[in-house]
Amino acid sequence: MFRLTVQSSLQRQLNTRAFSSGVRLFNASKATTHTTTTTDLSWTDFFKLRRQQRRINLGSSIVTALIGSNCFMGYLANVEIDPTQMIFGFDPFMIFFAGFMAATGVGYMFGPLLGSAVFRITAGKKINGFKSKNKEFLERVFRNRVDPSSQSFSNPVPDYYGEKIDSLKTYKQWLRVCHAYRRKANEFL
Repeated sequence: MFRLTVQSSLQRQLNTRAFSSGVRLFNASKATTHTTTTTDLSWTDFFKLRRQQRRINLGSSIVTALIGSNCFMGYLANVEIDPTQMIFGFDPFMIFFAGFMAATGVGYMFGPLLGSAVFRITAGKKINGFKSKNKEFLERVFRNRVDPSSQSFSNPVPDYYGEKIDSLKTYKQWLRVCHAYRRKANEFL
């Protein structure tokens, strides 16, 4: 009887070790596949894709702004305007101009939604590497950006979100500017 319990406890330990080593091997294989997908995109390729994404988003914002303004112009063409009647106490042409600007602005704001879908299609297989590099890049920007509480007219905050960084050269320049900002903030405050 004692022999049976010792055997069963040994069997359970061996099964547990085999299962845990199998899990470790599975996790290790997942980690190696994950690192191979993230390292296949270099920083220069990442910045090229980032520049392409910004251009696609800007172009789609312009297109959707034109669509929004054309939709409002189509609505305006079908509305009968009486210049003698006030709308909310304002001249009707002012209200329609404000509506035109609002429709154009809303259209412009929907542009990045369309642009990100177009970018995902054009980037193809590189999108996973781009997402992981973008996450790493944003973590670097978050880690290296300056504290904006000590800004002034003579010492403005340099590109707080890193939106204008589109190459390694501009990233290094951004780091130098952030360092100079910190130095000025510490010396003069």
